[in-house]
Amino acid sequence: MNSSTHKIKTALLSVSDKTGLIELAQELSACGIEIFSTGGTAAAIRGAGIEVKSVSELTGFPEILGGRVKTLHPAIHSGLLADLGNTEHIKQMAEHNLKSIDLLVVNLYPFEKTLQNENSTHQDLIENIDIGGPAMLRASAKNYKWTAVVVNPARYAEIIDFIKASGTIDEDYRAKLAAEVFSHTAAYDSMIANYLNKYTKTDNPEKLTLSSPLAQTLRYGENPHQKAALYGNFNDIFKQLHGKELSFNNIVDINAASNLILEFDEPALAIIKHTNPCGVALGNNLREAFAKALATDNVSPFGGIIVVNRKIEVEDAEAMHSMFTEVIIAPDFSEDALSLLTKKRDRRLIAVDMKALANAIQMDIRSVAGGLLVQDADKIDLLDSELKVVSKRAPSDSEMKAMRFAWKVCKHVKSNAIVYTDSERTLAIGAGQMSRVDSSRIAVEKAKINKLDLKGSVIASDAFFPFDDGIRFAAEAGATAIIQPGGSVRDEEVIKTVDELNLAMVFTGIRHFKH
Repeated sequence: MNSSTHKIKTALLSVSDKTGLIELAQELSACGIEIFSTGGTAAAIRGAGIEVKSVSELTGFPEILGGRVKTLHPAIHSGLLADLGNTEHIKQMAEHNLKSIDLLVVNLYPFEKTLQNENSTHQDLIENIDIGGPAMLRASAKNYKWTAVVVNPARYAEIIDFIKASGTIDEDYRAKLAAEVFSHTAAYDSMIANYLNKYTKTDNPEKLTLSSPLAQTLRYGENPHQKAALYGNFNDIFKQLHGKELSFNNIVDINAASNLILEFDEPALAIIKHTNPCGVALGNNLREAFAKALATDNVSPFGGIIVVNRKIEVEDAEAMHSMFTEVIIAPDFSEDALSLLTKKRDRRLIAVDMKALANAIQMDIRSVAGGLLVQDADKIDLLDSELKVVSKRAPSDSEMKAMRFAWKVCKHVKSNAIVYTDSERTLAIGAGQMSRVDSSRIAVEKAKINKLDLKGSVIASDAFFPFDDGIRFAAEAGATAIIQPGGSVRDEEVIKTVDELNLAMVFTGIRHFKH
């Protein structure tokens, strides 16, 4: 028997997701294919007036244990696994009166949907772990030459087209379907494993399993010669309302910008370029915050990203509209604001679900040669009880407020990071330099270019000062208070310089490297 000409005569349908089921069953029945099914799937098909047989007719055994056992039977798996080109298999099938199953259509219990339901209990999740479904899928995928297997309802129309044209399904396409099955079951098992590891509070499991569906292919990656795609549920958190398709770099920047804006409860706005903030500010409204953030650096934001944590009203949109921005991100936009901002055809407008965003920030995963680096997301809060004033002069209330603001921003600046601020806005930002003093020099130089006075400012540093030169430079620039992690072997030398210059300094005990 030749697999490429073997006609499909029997099909087993057992699906949790009933999308397209009735139409598929109608077409299969019209093609003279004998349909077998289970439980609710059989009831749905029968209810549509289509002839269907129970799997019990294949197994000679009823469904038991509340439906936990119905397809885990030799009659089913022999039908799925029989190599019809093997005479010994054919002989054994005949001896035991077993029927070949030529087409399997299965999708699995909705574990993911149950997991996403906040009201689901642990037992609900356990009951939604499919056992028979993955077993049948894997068996059929292994034997794809003889048993065509479909796990994706989007494939139904293509399957019917093949059967109508030739009575069978092309072998190359069967192989493609088999690959899709193994990807699907791997992702399903991964999801369950990750849930149980979380449930049992297992850190660093022996195997890291990832499950992320393809969200979209991208035109290219960081550069045009690099292929790229987006996986996961990013598009459930960020809804594009207008503009060109998002690029790889847009998505990276959107992620960085949105992580930063989550730091603030007050009305806040940040302007981002290449994942670094150009300016961040608080305000009574967004247009006020925009003016203050833009004043930090009015050159770098060109072609950047604006992110806010409040609904954008038309007055806010009027302030932002004149500046060329790639992306504007907000929880919501008024109709009038949208009407104005969409006048620039290519500008991407993104509505972000802030609650879903906060819940999604759990792990940081990066690729390295031969593996992955995995760490918790940097979500630690700065607690009053952990702040340690190490200078003789305690910071004033206004200095402390400014340092808290500076610390929130500094966390999102590439190391080495130095951030000068007052209590509501950034004044100068130095990012990504090999020397902390160089970061400070760049920040101060930008402040001069933008005609911003750093007198009375505070500075935040993402890591400790290894020498006192950075402290002296900040004081010369006009800073009066410093917030930093501490922990250098030269802390005493640095503190001595701080006291000599009559500065205030606070240690956080927390480092915020961002490589």
